[in-house]
Amino acid sequence: MSSLLMLIPVALMLGLLGLAAFLWALKSGQFDDLDGAAHRILFDDDDMMKPTPPGEADGPVSPPGGPNRPAGSAGGPT
Repeated sequence: MSSLLMLIPVALMLGLLGLAAFLWALKSGQFDDLDGAAHRILFDDDDMMKPTPPGEADGPVSPPGGPNRPAGSAGGPT
């Protein structure tokens, strides 16, 4: 019974602390733009639209297994 005398005020204080945190977030504008992030992912960044300099994207291509393995060989040791 004596533990309830301590647990009830602690639970009430934690509840009030959570309510205060929610009201602070509401007042500071945390919930103003709920759809912004969902719409932002649909658009490309401007950095992706910049053209690459010539020769930077056109480099030598090695086979899928690496430069010293034939293209049809497995990647692991035998």
